[in-house]
Amino acid sequence: MSRLETTDVITRREALRRGLLGAAGLTLLSHGRALSRTADQQARAKSVIQIWMWGGPSHLDTFDPKPDAGYDYCGPLNKPIPTNVDGIRIGEMLPLLAQQADKYSIIRSMTHGINAHETASYLVQTGRKPGRLVYPCAGAVVSLFKGYDQGYAGLAPPHIVLTTPQGRFSEAGFLGQRYKPFATGGDPNQKIFAVEGIVAQGIADQRQRNRRELLHTLDSLGKAMPANRQFSVLDRCEENAYDMMFGEVRNLFDLSNENNDIRDRYGRNTFGQSCLMARRLVEHGVPYITINYKGWDTHKQHFQIMRRRLPEMDQGMAALLQDLAGRGLLDSTIVWWSGEFGRTPKIQWAPPWNGGRGHYGDCFSAVVAGGGFKGGCVVGASDEKGEEVAERPVYPCDLIGSMYELLGIDPDGPLPNSRGLDVKVMPLAEDSGGRLREIM
Repeated sequence: MSRLETTDVITRREALRRGLLGAAGLTLLSHGRALSRTADQQARAKSVIQIWMWGGPSHLDTFDPKPDAGYDYCGPLNKPIPTNVDGIRIGEMLPLLAQQADKYSIIRSMTHGINAHETASYLVQTGRKPGRLVYPCAGAVVSLFKGYDQGYAGLAPPHIVLTTPQGRFSEAGFLGQRYKPFATGGDPNQKIFAVEGIVAQGIADQRQRNRRELLHTLDSLGKAMPANRQFSVLDRCEENAYDMMFGEVRNLFDLSNENNDIRDRYGRNTFGQSCLMARRLVEHGVPYITINYKGWDTHKQHFQIMRRRLPEMDQGMAALLQDLAGRGLLDSTIVWWSGEFGRTPKIQWAPPWNGGRGHYGDCFSAVVAGGGFKGGCVVGASDEKGEEVAERPVYPCDLIGSMYELLGIDPDGPLPNSRGLDVKVMPLAEDSGGRLREIM
């Protein structure tokens, strides 16, 4: 679903001129109703919260510490801490997540070998190597199988990004604009979370209602053809838009409804409040939520940035896991933490980097929790310096295919699309270590 713009009005004539409601448009709207049902009854997960670590986080400083590798690899963060699971240690800046380790599993052997942001982002989010065909990301696929065409009744879109899309590639791929995520914009940490298309800054509610009344007053074509089927579709779109602006969905995005103690527990910052917003969206039944967490491309001043970012991440993510579990939602919600790659294990001390870490796709970490994934486990291992996969390589297609299975989506089944392409949802690639049976 694309963003709803409340400041622009598309008239019925313009809609017809653009062909939005012509035969092709109606075909697209109805596409998917004939989708063959997957093993939905066996699905353990209903939703996914993807914490996208934009830029790529260091595995050595987070979930795969290497204290014996020496200062050139650890820098000042060389004191990993034990977790509440015997034998598992994580980075010293993550004490709250250390107490939640029984709820998540760490994959320490992620790999794809790509060091470019765009290519690596595409690969990690689609499970596919770049080629002539642009495949949809995991969120778009889940939206296809769990969204409007499959009986999703929520007013909030089935695929939501908090707060801005990453912009590295077209998330919907060949599925088309209908499956693009709804990016909220705004900042959930502000007094008013100005969600694009729902809350328009500087425009009062009454003014929005007056605009709607004016639109209806000027709608001479609609009044002349009240029984027109195409106009009825447009009327429903308008009704849904105003329901979002003034109804249940607006209340959903209003974090002032939350207890202050809960908001404080998540952290009064954009990431912490995005995690809280993601929990609310899961409660509302939204199938796929991405938190686009920027600021991890740390070529320079890496450790200064880590001392600011890691406590923020620790607080927000730990609160999310604890809150989901306490509300009985973790069993049906997959939480997926990952970036497009890791960072170079060996620190780049020389100018101009002065203690930075570069891009690193040979070996990095991911974290999964809930939705049928076991907690308190470690999958795979890196070598003594975190430079290479030492055992059990895991590729993006392995992880994404495993999530699809838990969602009741057959990764080896057909991926329906309006272009008639003969493609499968997420088949195991040539480079594959197999799906994550050890934690499913």
